[in-house]
Amino acid sequence: MVRILRSLVLLVALGWSSLAAAAVDITFHSFNGSVLAGRYPHTFVSMVGTLEDGTAIKENFGFSAKNTGLHLLNGPGRHMILVEKEKWLTKTNRHFTITISDETYHEVRAMVEEWRNAPGKFYDLKTRNCIHFVGEIARIVGLEVAYPENMLRRPKKWLNHITGLNPQLGASVID
Repeated sequence: MVRILRSLVLLVALGWSSLAAAAVDITFHSFNGSVLAGRYPHTFVSMVGTLEDGTAIKENFGFSAKNTGLHLLNGPGRHMILVEKEKWLTKTNRHFTITISDETYHEVRAMVEEWRNAPGKFYDLKTRNCIHFVGEIARIVGLEVAYPENMLRRPKKWLNHITGLNPQLGASVID
């Protein structure tokens, strides 16, 4: 009987610890970029962790124009979800990280797919660029978000602004 109880306690403990270990962290990144280096300033999110069902998560998403150029100054352009290569992930400013629930993870993924599958020319420098994309994700995870016009093409400055709007993050502004 004692052996059965010990086994039961062990199974419960193992089950409890695996649930406690299930978590996905979402990190908000900015990339300084340089037109001369061939990369524009950009913002995106990465998600790493494990869902409650044991699914491992390691992914990142940003939003961009499919083709860059002066035509984007005149209105909307074709869009894409941009997945960063590992080499770019190491060259970013990591502004803050939040642990999210499975439900929130699935909400973020649904929003990513909505933007990916939006019909027509959905990218717009003034109303739907990478900052707006990351801003919508920030709202889903419960952050206060604003889009000051003077920051709509300055991802690092904008994420520093979001940091300031959300002191509960305990994050520091990045110089």
